Amino acid sequence: MGSPLRNLFVDGPNSVAAKARARRWRWVAESFPDLGQMNVIDLGGTATAWMRAPIKPASVHVINLAHDDQELPSWLRTEVGDACDLPKRILSDDYDLVFSNAVIEHVGGYARRQAFADAVHSLAGRFWVQTPYRYFPVEPHVLFPFYQFLPLNVRARINRRWPLVHTKSPDWSAALQDALEIELIGRAEMALLFPTARMRAERVAGLTKSLIAIKA
Repeated sequence: MGSPLRNLFVDGPNSVAAKARARRWRWVAESFPDLGQMNVIDLGGTATAWMRAPIKPASVHVINLAHDDQELPSWLRTEVGDACDLPKRILSDDYDLVFSNAVIEHVGGYARRQAFADAVHSLAGRFWVQTPYRYFPVEPHVLFPFYQFLPLNVRARINRRWPLVHTKSPDWSAALQDALEIELIGRAEMALLFPTARMRAERVAGLTKSLIAIKA
């Protein structure tokens, strides 16, 4: 179980993050009013998130590096795969919408982010790609102020000791890898990766907390 503070901000059902997710779903419904009739591909998401979502598309195909063996409803299927290196079988399929929430900052370097964006553009004419904003003062994964700007060895120490980390790194090597696994990006890079998108800012206390590239 997470700490009480982490539950307050991120993990709890009434947390700040839970309220933000609910608001984001309202934005998805506003952006894609025909979502209930759409064939959606979710890059890097989870089946659980869709089963909890207030909106049910006609079908959802989730691609994730992790295997999901839970029993799923007929409209939802999962598949193990790398969103930056999808097989032609998936790239040539017929999707109405590409959806991705807080994934592109985890794929590993600019070249991989470009490959991810290329996949988005290839899969469908419409998309929703959300990512935490690099310049928000509190890094959202570890809930530590300005974590993203600190030296690697300092971030690794935080990963091992900070009480608000979701799961503390078990050793120094893992702590370094966990720190390197997150690369938050800013507005200029998002605009470069998704030049045809409308960029929507999600704000907290007047500050941009995340960016959403939307093509509807």
